[in-house]
Amino acid sequence: MRLRLTPRGSPFYELLTALAQELVRAADQLAQLLGTDPAARTGLAEGLREVEQAADEITHAIIRDLNQTFVTPIDRDDIYRLASSLDDCVDAMEEAGDRIVLYHVDRLPSGVLDQMSVLQRAAELTAQAMPGLRRPAGLAEYWVEINRLENEADRTYRALLAELYSGATDPIQLMKLREIVDTLERAADAFERVAGAVETIALKES
Repeated sequence: MRLRLTPRGSPFYELLTALAQELVRAADQLAQLLGTDPAARTGLAEGLREVEQAADEITHAIIRDLNQTFVTPIDRDDIYRLASSLDDCVDAMEEAGDRIVLYHVDRLPSGVLDQMSVLQRAAELTAQAMPGLRRPAGLAEYWVEINRLENEADRTYRALLAELYSGATDPIQLMKLREIVDTLERAADAFERVAGAVETIALKES
């Protein structure tokens, strides 16, 4: 394998932007799954898996280019961290959809839709922010807003847990719902890690 001494067009910006677009696709697909009749969820879950696989391919392309490029436009550890965090967002959303289908959950608490609203907004903001990585100091509003959204997600998560445990009559159903809301919360945490990676890059580039 030959190392490139220069970025040669620096594919990383384009690849990270493409990866962030998969977050929007995953969030939209999961939102559709949550809002549809349970009988129609299997096809949407399959669509989520396809998005997850596409995100994995882009992530692998980033890692491959990292291994083949000697000089990167951003610190290579930061690129790896950012790509991994973006991929984690998609993984968590795909896992949430998969759990809903596998557990045959018919009714979800209304707070799950609030969780989903936060994830969709975070995905949109992240996709909009990635093209700005060439001048990351201008992305301060992005990471501040993502942190605010994650705080909102935390409040929703805590309220959901209180609702689940206060009204639980079926321990198996409680366990299923708890795993779903936990997975959605992990997705929100992953978005915050993306924002943290972007902020780190901005501080180093300033």
